[in-house]
Amino acid sequence: MDSEATQQAVNELHTIDDILRWSVSQMGKAGTYFGHGYANAVEEARALLGYVLSLTPDELIDMRHCRLTQQEKTQYVELLGKRIADRKPAAYLLNQAWFAGLPFYVDERVLVPRSPFAELIEQGFQPWLTHAPERVLDMCTGSGCIAVACAYAFPEAEIDATDISADALSVAEFNIGEHGLEEQVFPIQSDIFVGLQGQQYDLIVTNPPYVDAEDMSDLPDEFRHEPELGLAAGDDGLSLVDTMLLEAADHLTDNGLLFCEVGNSMAALDEKYPETGFIWLEFERGGHGVFVLNKAQLEHHRACYGKA
Repeated sequence: MDSEATQQAVNELHTIDDILRWSVSQMGKAGTYFGHGYANAVEEARALLGYVLSLTPDELIDMRHCRLTQQEKTQYVELLGKRIADRKPAAYLLNQAWFAGLPFYVDERVLVPRSPFAELIEQGFQPWLTHAPERVLDMCTGSGCIAVACAYAFPEAEIDATDISADALSVAEFNIGEHGLEEQVFPIQSDIFVGLQGQQYDLIVTNPPYVDAEDMSDLPDEFRHEPELGLAAGDDGLSLVDTMLLEAADHLTDNGLLFCEVGNSMAALDEKYPETGFIWLEFERGGHGVFVLNKAQLEHHRACYGKA
């Protein structure tokens, strides 16, 4: 938005409802993409405005007829302008994202949390997990959101949070500290299982890079702010998953489970390993491409994965 349009908005918009209605219209006209923690323009506009006013989304609704000051309007309109012009996801503008009902610091060193794993964690991975895990591995931890959420779900468990990226681990370590979990969640720099020799877990949860080459070239501009290392996974989107399938059994206890998210690459995975018969989980709040396998299944099909 140019300076004239910005000033016009500041002069003509008065209430919270005015601002939100105008914001949704502006984002719609600009073709803004949503999916980095917010499902639509209304949710994202509320997050941005709530940040400026220090109000929750519910409080915004309760105060929707209240008038904003000139300073508040100017600050908000400038923030929305950055969202539209730079195509930067709101989570990066605010340095905050929510996952499994918990707040996390995020910046462009990590992906914006949005995995359907939140729903599984809140359910304690039921009905597949039949006992409380003693050791949990969050592989490709990024911001550390999955590891931290698992710590809340399984307060007696020891949790390792691994990532190949030192930058990502810095963010994860900060979030672990913010939640006071330094004695339960341990960040480890590792390329898949390389740094975990001899370690076994009751539960391995991983949201690895899984975007194939074709999809990478077609991603909306908002994704260009995210680290490519956390998205791209070769021609078929399975370059890391292949290795995980081959080696995961060695790092699971006898009753251990692997939960892995592959998103849109689920069809490619089924086609590549038809013998496995992947169990694809369903989610009430949206999301797809998550499978679960136990140690015995991984061992039984290991020869197939070794041919990849």
